[in-house]
Amino acid sequence: MNIVLLDPRQTESPIWTISAKRQLEHLRTHVNVQVGDTLKVGIREGKRYLTEVLSVTEQQIQLQPIHEETVPKKLPVTLIVAMPRPKVLRRLVMDSVTIGVEKIILLHSYRVDKSYWQTPFLQQLNQYIDLGLEQAGDTIAPKIEVYKRFKPFVEDILPTLIRADCPAYVAHPYVEMKMPAGIQQGCTVVIGPEGGFIPYEIDLLIKNGCQAVSLGNRIIRTETVIPYVLGRLFSH
Repeated sequence: MNIVLLDPRQTESPIWTISAKRQLEHLRTHVNVQVGDTLKVGIREGKRYLTEVLSVTEQQIQLQPIHEETVPKKLPVTLIVAMPRPKVLRRLVMDSVTIGVEKIILLHSYRVDKSYWQTPFLQQLNQYIDLGLEQAGDTIAPKIEVYKRFKPFVEDILPTLIRADCPAYVAHPYVEMKMPAGIQQGCTVVIGPEGGFIPYEIDLLIKNGCQAVSLGNRIIRTETVIPYVLGRLFSH
């Protein structure tokens, strides 16, 4: 936890209060926070501050802001991912938030097990977003959208995300064109399910504006491919 996220309502008075059990436990047990220490605090969907600890009890920690700090910039990326296994979904959301993507779209496809959509993890996404934001020292959550029908999404929604200065790339192992590196503009990245998109899906993505690109001849796991792809695209 590199920042403590607070709801705007917790920061309406001059003295701010941390009262969430998870945050208190972490700060007291792992950080051993003491009166007079400084803490980085973010207001959800708002600004970030350096604060001073005024009091520490079992029920709450009280602080006052010292000065504003810069919120990390987002990567100008929309990440479209075929719905992964529940445990992978949790890691994927946390990592994508930590890396700083602007939007995450979860999509059904032929090789996605329908049971994945029943996972309680889908109802717990806000928890994983918070963990990702706290790790990154960020305050602004990415937008998350869910589409359970592949063809309508690709034909109706996907083209609205693509412009000349904002291309879309679908990772595909059997094409010549390599994934670009060190790009200067925003983009959309499409990642398939375990086992990959079926040929019909790849064809439909390409027909609707995606560029199929190769990551080399290795097949990379979903949870590994996202940091790899984004690191490559935005390496300068």
